Amino acid sequence: MKKKIALWAALTAVALLVTGCASEDPAAAPAPRTPAAGEATSSAGDPAGDSAGDSAGDPAGDSVGDKAPGAAAPAAYRKWGLKPFAPPPAPPATKPVVRRPGGPVPVISDIPTTEKIVFITIDDGAEKDPEFVTMMKDLKVPVTMFLTDAAIRADYAYFAPLVAQGHGLANHTLTHPNLRTLSREAQRREICGQRTKLTQRYGTAPRLFRPPYGNWNEDTRAAAGTCGVDAIVLWRESMQIKNMQYQRGDRKLRPGDIILAHFRGPSELKGRTMTEMTATMLRRIQEQGFTVARLEDYV
Repeated sequence: MKKKIALWAALTAVALLVTGCASEDPAAAPAPRTPAAGEATSSAGDPAGDSAGDSAGDPAGDSVGDKAPGAAAPAAYRKWGLKPFAPPPAPPATKPVVRRPGGPVPVISDIPTTEKIVFITIDDGAEKDPEFVTMMKDLKVPVTMFLTDAAIRADYAYFAPLVAQGHGLANHTLTHPNLRTLSREAQRREICGQRTKLTQRYGTAPRLFRPPYGNWNEDTRAAAGTCGVDAIVLWRESMQIKNMQYQRGDRKLRPGDIILAHFRGPSELKGRTMTEMTATMLRRIQEQGFTVARLEDYV
C-alpha cells in the first residue's frame, strides 16, 4: 500500500509540472483571468489560446497573426518579469489609414482611434539577439520590423522566425541614407531595392516604409508610391535605454500612437540587453493603461 501511495504521489507531481500547475512560489501564481465576453475557454477554464499547441492552425502556439496580446500564458509573462497585457479590441472592419488609388502615399505618426492601443515598431536590424526571438514567441505581442539590408545582410536567417511568428515586415531602405540628400531616382532605388530583397528573402512584400532618421520630402513620397508602399510610417515616441522619449510636452501616450524602438544590444544600451529594453518598453505601455495592437491591421 505504501508503495502504491508513493507511486501515485510521484505521478501526480509529474503531471502538475507538465501542465504548469505547480509553482515553487505559491504567492507568485496569478489570479485566474476572467475570459472576455464571448471568449472560448477550454474544459479547464483556461482562455482558449493560452496553452501552447491548442490551436489547430498554429500547432506551435507561436504566431501573433491570429493571437492577441495577452493570449500568452501568464507564466510566459512572469518569465520576462511582466504582467499579461489586456487583449486589444478587434481590428476595425475598415482600416482607418488607406492609400487611395492614384493618390499620394499617406504619411502617419499615429493611427486615428479612440481605443487605448499603441503600435510597436523596431528599426534597422543590427542587433540579432536570439533571446529576443524567444521573448516574442513567448509573449505574442505584435511588432513591425522596419529592416535595412545593410544591417541584416550578415544574418538574414535571424529574422525568418520573427516573420514566421506573424510580426510585420517593413521597408527601411537598402543602406539607411538621409533620403532628403538624394534625387528621386536614387530614393526609388533605395526603397524599391529593399522591397525586392525583403520579398525574395522572406516571401512577403512589405507595404509600409520608414525613411531613415524620419527624413523625407515629396520626392520620397513619389518614389515610395512606385515601390508598393501603402504608408510612410513615422512615430510619436521612441524607446531609449530605460525610458520613452516623447514628442509631446505632456509626456504621455495617446490612443493610436506609433512607438519607435531599434534592434540594439549592450554596446548601444549601456550594458542592457535588447530583451531588457523591450521589457521596460512594455512596462511603460502598461503603466499608462495601454495595450499593443498590430499595425498592419490598421494600415
